[in-house]
Amino acid sequence: MNRIEINLACQTLSLFGGDGALVERFSVSTATLGAGERENSYRTPRGQHRIHACIGEGAEPGAVFVARQATGEVWTPELAAAHPARDWILTRILWLEGEEPGRNQGPGVDSRQRYIYIHGTPDDQPMGLPASHGCVRMRNADVSRLFPQVQPGTMVDIVTGVPEALLLESGVWDAMRDRAYPIRETVFVVEQGVPLEMEHDEWDAVSQHLLASVAGRPVGTARLLPDGHVGRLAVLAGARGLGIGEALMQKVHELARERGRRELVLHAQTQAEGFYRALGYEPEGEVFMEAGIPHLTMRRQFG
Repeated sequence: MNRIEINLACQTLSLFGGDGALVERFSVSTATLGAGERENSYRTPRGQHRIHACIGEGAEPGAVFVARQATGEVWTPELAAAHPARDWILTRILWLEGEEPGRNQGPGVDSRQRYIYIHGTPDDQPMGLPASHGCVRMRNADVSRLFPQVQPGTMVDIVTGVPEALLLESGVWDAMRDRAYPIRETVFVVEQGVPLEMEHDEWDAVSQHLLASVAGRPVGTARLLPDGHVGRLAVLAGARGLGIGEALMQKVHELARERGRRELVLHAQTQAEGFYRALGYEPEGEVFMEAGIPHLTMRRQFG
């Protein structure tokens, strides 16, 4: 039986034959908010799945589905303008169910109960970058091509793929600014409400900056100050849950060791304390406010 692999980092869907050989690869679009299994998270679940149901056989390209039923409509720009709030599910539906209890199967994390589909989407929607509400979007022509090659029970692995797809760079601010700063502005200023005048400071010019890119698209950044402080770690929403933040921090640690540093210090948002603890950082002192957000000082020693 054929099987499917969806790579969240590369934004691709690969169809493999029963012999393991690649049959075809398609560009897709997964969740804007990145990877995650919790219900109501609007994220794309990871792990092993199988196709629960194949819906829409014989429907014309662009056929509209609501609650897995064809409405009799066919998507057009005019129809979209008349219904701006709809999340369009078109042409074919491959309804997924999780195979891993506690991860993507069962209460609070169940992919089938979350109605996670592989489905067609309007032709004006982007492919190759995260833009969905949790499902896996495909071009209508592509999902029509995939549909007859799978069946209920076909295995679907949703993987991060970061080691193969991720490119890490380091450099000075003049070389990194145009690619790194839009990430920081999106995460800190737009998402978190940090004042623009506070986000950019005098330390940028003297720091070493890191940039993470996936398939040529900048998705994350961080900086290492001359005094051993780590700052401005930011990952775009659609790339979260893929291990990119951890990869950036490991690169920071590598740079610190090369410079002979014995410790690193950072101001962690309290909601990220667990992330930094997993990387060897320990909190010290009391919670304090920075840019209106509660923070902790955290420190890591190097042997």
